[in-house]
Amino acid sequence: MRDMQRNIWLMAISVIVVLILLNNTAYYFLTKSTLERSFNEELLTHAKRLEVSLEQSRQGAALFQDQIGRELRMASIAAQYALDPDVEKVTNEQLVELSQKLGVSHITLLKKLPDDIVLYKSSDKSQLGESTKGWKPWYEVFNQLFEEKTASVDWLGQTLPNFWSGPFEVSSTSLDQVNKWGYYYDGTTNYITDPYVGYERQEEYERATGVHRMIESSVQSSDSLMEIAFINPETFPDGINTIHPNGDVQGHKVQEPIFYGSYTIKSEKDTEWVQKAYLTKQTVTAKENINGKEIFKMFIPVFTDDNGINITNRDGKPMDSYVLMLTSDYHIIQEKLDSQFLNLGLIIIVLTSLSLLIAVAAMRYYRQSRDKAVKVTQETYVEEINQLFQSIRAQRHDFVNHVQTIHSLAELEKSKELVAYTKELTGDIRLMNDIINIGNPAIAALVRSKISQAESYRIQFSCSFTGLNMQEMGVKTLDVNRMLGNLIDNAFDEVLKYSEDRRHVTLVGKQTADHLEFTITNTCEQAEETILKPIFEAGYSTKELDHQGLGLSIVKSIVEKYKGDVYVKAEPNGKLTFILKIPL
Repeated sequence: MRDMQRNIWLMAISVIVVLILLNNTAYYFLTKSTLERSFNEELLTHAKRLEVSLEQSRQGAALFQDQIGRELRMASIAAQYALDPDVEKVTNEQLVELSQKLGVSHITLLKKLPDDIVLYKSSDKSQLGESTKGWKPWYEVFNQLFEEKTASVDWLGQTLPNFWSGPFEVSSTSLDQVNKWGYYYDGTTNYITDPYVGYERQEEYERATGVHRMIESSVQSSDSLMEIAFINPETFPDGINTIHPNGDVQGHKVQEPIFYGSYTIKSEKDTEWVQKAYLTKQTVTAKENINGKEIFKMFIPVFTDDNGINITNRDGKPMDSYVLMLTSDYHIIQEKLDSQFLNLGLIIIVLTSLSLLIAVAAMRYYRQSRDKAVKVTQETYVEEINQLFQSIRAQRHDFVNHVQTIHSLAELEKSKELVAYTKELTGDIRLMNDIINIGNPAIAALVRSKISQAESYRIQFSCSFTGLNMQEMGVKTLDVNRMLGNLIDNAFDEVLKYSEDRRHVTLVGKQTADHLEFTITNTCEQAEETILKPIFEAGYSTKELDHQGLGLSIVKSIVEKYKGDVYVKAEPNGKLTFILKIPL
């Protein structure tokens, strides 16, 4: 029996351990997912800050470029006043001197020929005689200016009266230079005046106030962030190049694949990921081993409010979107996650240990309470048997005294007193015989004990039994006594609330071929309300605080062990009846 109980407790503890581990495992993976999502959100925060910085830098750079364009227009007008309106009468030496005075890199004069527009005079000798027919869309702009039309092309640029200036771009005549050109023509000359400046001024402005500083700051302030790149998704990864007849390859700044940041940590799948982010307009994340290092990349599509980010697609049309790529060292990220997972693991271990300790303590307390109730029942059982035997011995011991009393009353011819005495004596003997004849000494002992207890409490306790047979009962006597003892005690506790004339408790027991049945009825004014309460639940009690509320719960558990049933019903005239049935 003890081995069975021990196995039940071990099984219960095992189930609790499994449930706790499952719960903690689910919590672990949920927290892991949360931490990884938090890291992604951190990268997105970096990205958002960079987007804002780029937008501010772009707007500032656009204004700065416009200012340079206006300066170029003013330089064009000043040069036109200083030069002869006939291009043939202007010398290259004059242009060299004039460009120095006006603070521009160089000045070039464009002449219109029947089928071309050429760089006819210039302070930069490398440009002399260069054709512009293949320059798109510049050649279209030159023709519009010579026709005294407002310059209008689907290209990045600045249009002012009689003037147009494109963005900073790689020079077609000096492939290692990036310049910004201004073109002015008002019809008073036979040439377009073209002053231009190098990229140094714009680059210095952008480095001092723009996105470059934010990129450097973001990489330096982050433990894991390694590289940031602003990507032109239309020209990534190789950009757009123009092949000149002499074999020179000219790149185009507005079509550079990386227009801000750097791109040195490369993967073969980068193009695929960039296109996926750009076309789906969804952030793409990827983890890959590059040069023996675990790298985490995030590709974020960004869209602006206008086509003014100084990049174009393959056809030269301005764009309103780009892809921001963040490259991180996943090893450092994993170390951070592992550190947090370690802390989480320690928390889980502590919580699991505490949960197990609480569960074991609760089970031990419950078992001790149960064992205590069993011990009390067993002690009561032994005491009741002893009381029964004591009552029998007392009757036998007093038998001679009773005979002598009867004899004396007879000699004295006290017939009335003799009748009264023998009636009382036979009643006591009959009651004892009825108890002895119950058929089960243990149950008889319990009933005898409860009769004595009822007498001391002035409770009218009546009982009757039919057919109880210890050998054929099919239920352990100890369990029967535990059930009856708790039910009778429960009835006594209830009737003690009332006056002596209303303290009625009735016990009826019978055994048939099919079942064993006990019925206990007692006075109860709140019978209707009582039957609606969970009186069979462990811990529930309507009595004082020193009651544990285990009595009726023990009865129910024993009955269920024998596949029986116990229930309660309200009787008329304020009576409450407990009915206990156990199949045999």
